[in-house]
Amino acid sequence: MPLIKPKVNPQFSDLVVDKPTNIKLSKHDSDYKPKKVASAGKKVAHNIAAQVLALSRNDLINAQEKLWASKKYGILIVLQGMDTAGKDGTIRHIMSGVNPQGCRVEGFKAPTNDEHAHDFLWRYSRVLPRRGEVVIFNRSYYEDVLAVKVHPEYMEELPEELSLKRNKKFWQDRYDDISAFEKHLARNGILVLKFFLHISKDEQKKRLLERLSEEEKYWKVSPSDLKERKFWDSYVAAYEDALSHTGQNYAPWVIVPANDKKIARAIVADIIADAINNLKIDYPKLSKTEIQTLINAKLELEQES
Repeated sequence: MPLIKPKVNPQFSDLVVDKPTNIKLSKHDSDYKPKKVASAGKKVAHNIAAQVLALSRNDLINAQEKLWASKKYGILIVLQGMDTAGKDGTIRHIMSGVNPQGCRVEGFKAPTNDEHAHDFLWRYSRVLPRRGEVVIFNRSYYEDVLAVKVHPEYMEELPEELSLKRNKKFWQDRYDDISAFEKHLARNGILVLKFFLHISKDEQKKRLLERLSEEEKYWKVSPSDLKERKFWDSYVAAYEDALSHTGQNYAPWVIVPANDKKIARAIVADIIADAINNLKIDYPKLSKTEIQTLINAKLELEQES
C-alpha cells in the first residue's frame, strides 16, 4: 500500500534525516551558515528570512484553504527542542493568518493517571488531524523516548516482564513503535513533518538570562527549566538516539539550526508550505447541475427588489 511522503526542497537536504542513521548533534550546526547568507551579514540574512517567512506564510494560507476544502489529507507537524528552543514563537509566527477552523495546536503536559493507564501513544492518537486539518504537536510522543529516558521515574507502570529493567531492547522497541505509528499515519493520508529546533547550550543560557533579567518575562521561566538544564548532556544523547532511529522517508526529521529565531522560522515555514503544496489537492469540482443552480440563485438575488 502506498505512503504519502513529504517533499523537502533540496536546498535543505543537509538538514533532513529520512532514514535510520547515526546522528551526532555536535556535527550539526545550530547556526545556519549557507555561503550566500554568511557572506551577506546578519542584517541582510534577517531581511531575506523575513521575505521567505512572508512568502511561505502566504503560500501556507492558500494551501491550507485548499487542504480544508478538499478534505483529502491531514497534516501533522511535530515540534521538538530543548527548553527555550523557540517552539511557541515558531508556531505563532508561522500560523499567523491561517484559518483557525482548520488548524489546531496540541501541547502535552505530564500524563494524567488515566493517560498512564493506557499505552504511551494513546493520548496522542486521540488528537490527530482530521482530513483537511493541520495539527501542530508542541512536544509530542517523542517525550516518551526523551524526557522519560532521561527521567525513567516518569514512566508509566508496566508489567514486570515488559519493564525497562527486564527488557534490554526497551528503547529500540519504543522507536519501532513510533516509526510504525507514523507509517500507519502516512498510509492513511496523514502527512508527517517533524522539526527539531537545534540550539546550543550557550544560546539556551543567553535566553534564560534574558528572561530572568526582565520582570515581565519571569512568567516564561519555571524552576523546571533550570533544573532540566543540568541534564543537558543526557537530553542531547536522548535526542541523538531518537533522531538516529526514527528518521524515515515517510516521516523525516528536519534538524533546524535555531540559534537565530528569525532564520529558523523561515526554514520551518518554507518546508511546511512546500510540503502541503506538493500534495494533490484543489478546491472541490462542482457538477454542471450544481453550477447551474448557483447561477440561478445569483440571478434571483440580483432581481430582488
